[in-house]
Amino acid sequence: MLEQTYPTQADKLPTGVTGLDEILGGGLIPNHSYLLRGGPGTGKTTTALHFLQQGCRRGESVSFISLHEPPENIQKNAERFGFVLENIHYLDLSPSADLLSKNESYTIFSAAEVEGVDTTQRILDHIEEFQPSRLVIDSLSHLRYLSERPFHFRRQVIALQKCLRQKGITVLFLSECLEGSNEDMDIQHLVDGIIHLKSTARTRYIRVSKYRGSGFRGGYHPMSITQKGIEVYRRLEPKAHLKQPDYKAMSSGIPSLDELLHGGIERGTISIISGPTGVGKTTLGVQFMKEAAGRGENSAIYTFEEQPEILLRRCEAMNIPVRTMIKNGNLSLARIEPLDVYADQFAQRVKKDIEDKDVKIVMIDSIAGYQLSLLGEDEAMTATEHLHALCKYLQNVGVTVILINEMEHVIGRFKATSLGVSYLADNIVFLQYTEQRGQLERAIGILKKRLSSFEHSIHSFELTQYGLKVGEEITHIQGILSGTAEIIEPS
Repeated sequence: MLEQTYPTQADKLPTGVTGLDEILGGGLIPNHSYLLRGGPGTGKTTTALHFLQQGCRRGESVSFISLHEPPENIQKNAERFGFVLENIHYLDLSPSADLLSKNESYTIFSAAEVEGVDTTQRILDHIEEFQPSRLVIDSLSHLRYLSERPFHFRRQVIALQKCLRQKGITVLFLSECLEGSNEDMDIQHLVDGIIHLKSTARTRYIRVSKYRGSGFRGGYHPMSITQKGIEVYRRLEPKAHLKQPDYKAMSSGIPSLDELLHGGIERGTISIISGPTGVGKTTLGVQFMKEAAGRGENSAIYTFEEQPEILLRRCEAMNIPVRTMIKNGNLSLARIEPLDVYADQFAQRVKKDIEDKDVKIVMIDSIAGYQLSLLGEDEAMTATEHLHALCKYLQNVGVTVILINEMEHVIGRFKATSLGVSYLADNIVFLQYTEQRGQLERAIGILKKRLSSFEHSIHSFELTQYGLKVGEEITHIQGILSGTAEIIEPS
């Protein structure tokens, strides 16, 4: 029995679309036919222009055959994205403006009777003249209208495919079809690959459902149309990134807190710092980054809720030199607008920062803000599943993760997280307010530590101009976590 082999990445043709080539394992297999399908405005033509521009960059001969839009319109659209398509060969088969004036009785005949005979021959003549290695036909939907019967259309496409394969041409057929439509089902059986584009009121997706002769990443992947064209945000595969873990304890730089943690939090673990608003969660997370900077390690903060300048001033007021850390390259701080990014888009940004900046600690502030970034996405993956995939990827590449969780109530029953992700955490540090004889005080404790033992006592916690301070054990108050704190009077 012969062993099946797949083309390597070097054997494939890059599409030029960021993220799509990763989904396809490097690009498209040469000399094959592909169907790019989607409704109006989903990005089919823009994706096709990426494909042709990539060919131009590689010195290939490329062609665009349009059955409904004149070349000057296509060229203008390409220029808006900064595409350079000077060497592209166009074949304009779109109806001319004076078509009806030349033949007043045109509308009483079928399109096939008027144009069908000439169209196929003009396509073949163009191919013979320019010998393109990459070809886009926009679109099969319009070509279908020029055929008298479905059977004739199918035969026409089969004949065209055979001709293109003989000449070594890689062709991208565009099809005007909505997701779930079976209008082009007869063509889906003929082509070697199918790429679907889907657009809703808030989101855009791309999906590969067929790729003959190669593996690919299935599922829906978010995409956007930017000033530079199409960008696809491939979903992370945590299992594809495995690094030998180094669980050495990292000091917080606060001796009394390290004592509570029995040495600190371990490298490559996931920690949740949970507490009500203003209690010092983010500042405590940055404290670990301050200590890492002293070791020459880099960290990254992604804030979904707070303006960077406010965070910087607050940390500096507590003797954490964040601006110096940023200047020295030990810290990067990014404000993420929750309603402007997909979860997968954010994950890819984090991945790039990890690779480019050698980041060792990542802090996401906060879990609730991260959850908002999923607004408008489909239900294929929940917020918890997205966060799980991101955290496990970071953990697998040896990055320490700090998640900030804000409790809804300032004082009340303690809840580790509002998103149900406490199972992810290797460590849970909680901060809480207590009322002591009319004064509002802070408390800190360790709820969970997976890799080592820890102190089970609750201690006072202060934010001072000299830094964070973990004080004495609180023995005169009970019920702090239950939200029913009361002072224990000495007997």
